[in-house]
Amino acid sequence: MTNFNFRYATNPTDFIKYSTDELRNQFLISDLFVSGEINLTYSMYDRYIVGGIMPNASALALETIPYLKSENFLDRRELGIINIGGKGVVTVDGTSYELDKKEALYVGKGKKEITFSNAGSDQALFYINSAPAHKSFPTKKVGKDNAEIVQLGDEKYANRRVLYKLIVNSIVETCQLQMGLTELKEGNVWNTMPAHTHERRMEAYFYFGLEEEQTICHFIGQPQNTRHIFLQNQQAVLSPEWSIHSGAGTSSYSFIWGMAGENLDYSDMDVCPPNQLR
Repeated sequence: MTNFNFRYATNPTDFIKYSTDELRNQFLISDLFVSGEINLTYSMYDRYIVGGIMPNASALALETIPYLKSENFLDRRELGIINIGGKGVVTVDGTSYELDKKEALYVGKGKKEITFSNAGSDQALFYINSAPAHKSFPTKKVGKDNAEIVQLGDEKYANRRVLYKLIVNSIVETCQLQMGLTELKEGNVWNTMPAHTHERRMEAYFYFGLEEEQTICHFIGQPQNTRHIFLQNQQAVLSPEWSIHSGAGTSSYSFIWGMAGENLDYSDMDVCPPNQLR
């Protein structure tokens, strides 16, 4: 079963007038993982798609949706997949790729049949991002051992973390999709601080590994005019190109960042010092 919804893009002038409910309706993506379902959100930010896939006893096939107006999901798109659950299998046009927890798979434009299934006793949970593509690149699996690993932050500022670049242009050839995973060290709560924007790319954040009954506060908006959204475990938030994307949790957690736009340079960002945020 495939469910899908649509989100319009928002400009920063209208954004500052939103109530809490309006903010959540525009940017929060909840209920990503439901047994036996594929749940997709199609966003007008770079026509980015965010989704969650939770197979049960039967494999789930990624089928096209009306917004794409294409015979197959990847006729004009590329796809990034990161498994955050138990061992699973993604089959792409007859070739199977086994993904352990926190392993990734890139699937290029033009692939026709993509299915998702469990491969062990623990439930697989496939988090996916997709962006339009103008060229076809090979399918490639990326494990954490293949990732570019960056140690970031400082205990002093409660933001010590490890960043795993998984689907990035230095590892995998892509048109515009970039994805990675960041793990907060225990006792550290801040991600992406100092905050930044990158007007050449939009972004989506997916939070997971949060302790039960804890929460994450995600900050959104222009650096001098911010708002916040509280998220629960395994929820995502869309981040416009004009917005910061930063958060703090009441316990340690991990998050997956995905982005698309006209620039593949990871370091292309405009940093805002913490004492200048408003």
